[in-house]
Amino acid sequence: MRFERASGVLLHPTSLPGPHGSGDLGAAAHHFVDWLVAAGQKLWQILPLGGIGPGNSPYMSPSAFAGNVLLIDLADLRARGWLDDHDPPPHFDPRRVVYADVVPWRMARLARAAERCAAAGSRADHAACDEFCARHAGWLDDYALFMALADHHGGRPWNTWEAPLVHREPAALRHATQRHAARIAFHKFCQWRFHEQWHALRRHANARGVQIVGDAPIYVAWHSAEVWARQELFDLDAHGRPRAVAGVPPDYFSATGQRWGNPLYRWARHADDGYAWWVARIRHLFELVDIVRIDHFRGFAGYWEIPADAPTAVDGCWLPGPGAPLFKAIAKALGPIPVIAEDLGVITPDVEALRKKFGLPGMCVLQFAFADDSGNRYLPHYHQPDSVVYTGTHDNDTSVGWWATASDKERAHVRSYLDTDGAAIHWDLIRAACASVADTAIYPLQDVLGLGTEHRMNLPGHAEGHWAWRFEWSQVQPIHAERLAALARIYGRDGTPMRP
Repeated sequence: MRFERASGVLLHPTSLPGPHGSGDLGAAAHHFVDWLVAAGQKLWQILPLGGIGPGNSPYMSPSAFAGNVLLIDLADLRARGWLDDHDPPPHFDPRRVVYADVVPWRMARLARAAERCAAAGSRADHAACDEFCARHAGWLDDYALFMALADHHGGRPWNTWEAPLVHREPAALRHATQRHAARIAFHKFCQWRFHEQWHALRRHANARGVQIVGDAPIYVAWHSAEVWARQELFDLDAHGRPRAVAGVPPDYFSATGQRWGNPLYRWARHADDGYAWWVARIRHLFELVDIVRIDHFRGFAGYWEIPADAPTAVDGCWLPGPGAPLFKAIAKALGPIPVIAEDLGVITPDVEALRKKFGLPGMCVLQFAFADDSGNRYLPHYHQPDSVVYTGTHDNDTSVGWWATASDKERAHVRSYLDTDGAAIHWDLIRAACASVADTAIYPLQDVLGLGTEHRMNLPGHAEGHWAWRFEWSQVQPIHAERLAALARIYGRDGTPMRP
């Protein structure tokens, strides 16, 4: 699928400014859309919208369908009368999400708002919430019950709950639904408010010509509503534990590979019902975003299986993924959809063939382009129109940080290829990406602002201490939008059609 020639910025909403400890879907998010427009950008790429999991990672969410309730705009709840005006937030770090402080503070206010809405909300509010719950019951009922039970059990893994709940015996589920009705209602309230606020933000973006690029992790967290509710679809042992886990072998990021720990799929069971779970998941994503980036696309051609008791990813093996039948089922159900295939890592001919069979644009990362010679496939002279070029992704160092630690050989290649002294390497890479023949160019906001390593979002292979970066509006100067807009005009990413 060919995309309109355009460019955009990668920024997760948690990184936005605001007084409540982390970015959210409120005024700063709407202002960021307006800034993108002023900067001539047509795309806003985000990370997965689900809740955070171990290590605060959005790629380890407790649900593949539910939204991150920490993104709910508390100012909106206050304006509706569900929070007190005289409850100012404590002083949170404006440059970093300190989850240990932010999560309990925000969750307490969400609980208070849910109680007040239940007690004093209008008929229209209650009707809207009921309608939302009915429309999304296919995933919401299991999610809300799972979260209520997780709360009740102090966050213990679901396979340590009472056996009737672990095995989802109907009588036990009915009893739990009645017993935990109030907490279930709270989690449903939070999803209602998340979705209402998110759709308002997306409408604002779309009305201003900005499309949202979402992210679909290939795997889901073991301690999640989906694994608990659909155990037959995952490779679990008799005790509900993963028999093997997901990850990747040693690579650019880690000499011992990456052991993600997610359960693997029983692909044969997915095939038996026409990949209905995957179809439902992708359909739901397109209700939230305009374009979907599928993370770790190579895992659909072949995936790395790691024994569950292995401490690293070294002792894994490759196994065949679902391949074309999965994407045929999605295409049959949903028709042509704009999907980006994250085809980084160990890319073999079968991965490339699968991507091209379904016309999915792949990814090129400029930070990977200069480590060897002129044959590197990420160099701009090898880019293809049906691709997406990045200066770096959320897993990379910032471009300034990357340059500071690049080898002498790599630096020499960059200086020669880009005809630069490297003094403003972030703008050199942004210009190279923008000039590329790739239909789409994406720049992390950290690169636009010229920030160093301390501002990177994630470090693959390290489970703690990441996903916390935030910026302040004082860091964003008029020149940043002006330069991006000028580059978009020069290189035809402003909507100017190519003349025949």
